[in-house]
Amino acid sequence: MTTSTPPLVIHLIAAARPNFMKIAPLYHALSRESWCEPKLVHTGQHYDPNMSDAFFRDLNMPQPHIHLGVGSGTHAEQTGGVMIAYEKVCMTQKPDWIIVVGDVNSTAACAMVGTKLWIPVIHLEAGLRSRDRHMPEEINRLVTDAISDVLWTPSPDADENLLAEGVSAHRIERVGNIMIDSYVMVRPQIEADQTRVNIGLEAGKYGIVTLHRPSNVDDPAVLKTLVDQLIHISAKLPLVFAVHPRTRKRLQEFGLLNQLEQANAIQLTEPLGYIQFMNLVSSAKAVVTDSGGVQEESTYLGIPCLTLRENTERPITLTEGSNRLVTPDSLAKNIDEVLNGKWVTGKRPEHWDGNTASRCVAALKKLAKI
Repeated sequence: MTTSTPPLVIHLIAAARPNFMKIAPLYHALSRESWCEPKLVHTGQHYDPNMSDAFFRDLNMPQPHIHLGVGSGTHAEQTGGVMIAYEKVCMTQKPDWIIVVGDVNSTAACAMVGTKLWIPVIHLEAGLRSRDRHMPEEINRLVTDAISDVLWTPSPDADENLLAEGVSAHRIERVGNIMIDSYVMVRPQIEADQTRVNIGLEAGKYGIVTLHRPSNVDDPAVLKTLVDQLIHISAKLPLVFAVHPRTRKRLQEFGLLNQLEQANAIQLTEPLGYIQFMNLVSSAKAVVTDSGGVQEESTYLGIPCLTLRENTERPITLTEGSNRLVTPDSLAKNIDEVLNGKWVTGKRPEHWDGNTASRCVAALKKLAKI
């Protein structure tokens, strides 16, 4: 590229908390390059300051260059709203590349916009599969991978999934796990943070809980089982429960919130910023979650992770890491295994090393023939 050639404009799409963590290392890496101009596009799928703005601040990100302001709604409303709003942006401010991350509605929506406008689309964190099409995220993953031009994968199983689906090998490049880059990037701030100390917890002597998936929080019977199990567990292991807005709403609707509030060894908090949350995770005895990203971070840290799901799109956290799938009614039993020292620590998978963003930049330079 000559000095007179304008830099390539690259849109990085963010919509929900995990997206922010995934685009941050890549944004910073691309910002150091002279041949490109990365621009943050916030679709507005998560618009609560506690759910989005704090993550931009924690990850040293600027305010989004473009904010679509779509907000909440049904899956169709969100997907359609993002497509309509983002198409207008691309028609007037056409980027050279679009990079979508993860598996939220905005991921599939922006990938469709780019593909139909003949703008090259890259999917970062491609190839993950849970095999459960009842999960809207699985549909988003399938759609995005089918239409994206380039598929950046985090692990060997992702490569194998794509090849089995008939994807050409030349579209696939394993770059590693970008979530680990985010952790490594702000690890000094995480270690210096005082959230755990301020809550009054001792390292290695508490558990942290996050729940938000419909299968766990929308069914009154399932949520009651989980509340009962958490209260039982807290008698042996104090718990911090970072309550997602969706989960808090359901706890109130089903008359369960008061039980948790009255449990002496359970501390309820609002959703936490990334640095505050990872300060708690990194010193926890165990993590109870139904989130995707926490499975990866706990595997990197070697911390027991109990995932309340029937399946996971991150099976490498099971085969190589410290993650296990558990059912609501077996939660306390599995925590006993942790407390009795029977939980495996596993190992860090290849390319989960904090250098994924650098590999992405190198791959993009090659694609752009820089």
